[in-house]
Amino acid sequence: MNETLRALFPLAEQVVYLNHAAVSPPPVPTIEAVTAQIRDVAANGALHYRRWVAVKERARRLAAEMLGARPEQIAFMRNTSDGLSTIANGLRWRADDNIVTFKREFPSNIYPWLRLRDAYGVEIRFCEEMDGRVDIEGLIRLIDKHTRVVAISHVQYGSGFRADLERIGRAARVHDALLVVDVIQGMGVLPINVEAELIDAAAGACHKWLLTPEGVGLLYLSERARERLEPTLVGWMSVPEPEEYSNFEQGWANGALAWETGTAPTALIHGLEASLNLLTETGVERIAAHLSELTDYLCERLRRLDYKVASSRRACEKSQIVCVLPKDDWTPMALYSHLKKRGVIAAPRGERLRLAPHLYNTTEDIDALLNALP
Repeated sequence: MNETLRALFPLAEQVVYLNHAAVSPPPVPTIEAVTAQIRDVAANGALHYRRWVAVKERARRLAAEMLGARPEQIAFMRNTSDGLSTIANGLRWRADDNIVTFKREFPSNIYPWLRLRDAYGVEIRFCEEMDGRVDIEGLIRLIDKHTRVVAISHVQYGSGFRADLERIGRAARVHDALLVVDVIQGMGVLPINVEAELIDAAAGACHKWLLTPEGVGLLYLSERARERLEPTLVGWMSVPEPEEYSNFEQGWANGALAWETGTAPTALIHGLEASLNLLTETGVERIAAHLSELTDYLCERLRRLDYKVASSRRACEKSQIVCVLPKDDWTPMALYSHLKKRGVIAAPRGERLRLAPHLYNTTEDIDALLNALP
């Protein structure tokens, strides 16, 4: 990466920011796009509404391309939780159904399934963590003829473990289950192809690796998922011709568009388009390669300092997230506070400290972190 790209992130001049797995600072073009749309409303009201719709459709197309999907398979949501709840609530459940997932998923990918357990008696089967890894073989063994959904994150928020989605997808297809993926910790920095990896449905939000302010998310539905899901939260935008205000017999829009209920966060979607353009022009594969080299550099030097890396660094399992165990009597929160005072921003997660660089971070940033460690 280069200085021109780094200059788009003013925060980089103030602190070493390694917390992109939580909330990322938007780049300058994204901030400008958001504020320009708000200024447009202030000056013109709804006069340029058609322009806003065009931006929304361009953002939808860019998001679809990043996932290897078609635009009509993408719906805008508020966040990951909305997307996963939409999937959970849209299936018709039976008491002998089960859902297979990972015990240490982020709560967004747990609570929607627990509600089904409580409401319908659906069994939730949890795969355990083993040495910072998802036991993929153990997870697959939990899938049987009664499994309706296998729910997993592309990258685990608490360990950085990257799942072999195609392998899980093949196992789910054997039993006709849907593979539902939380893509929030991978989209934008790791290549993903929903069709090639047999992903039936995916949800994510854009305030992490997609570099957009909080408040906008994405839902992907394959044709296979769309055939099984019913829209349960609908509105005036859920139909093929939303501006035919008196035509109440249109049926639902095609693909995932039936799940867009009403007015979108227009300013945020303007920002999302700018961020997606930046990521696409830079290249997701190029970003992934940069972060792979950067985190390899980080892990090698952490080990020299006798810090234990809790994240798997196997080639097929590593990601841009690195989790470290504090040493001596330090707690993750104490270590986080120590680094924060020295201008390095990380995140405590459970018994680990999480480090998450993005495309503009450099080896000099990693050196600053290492020098700040106790």
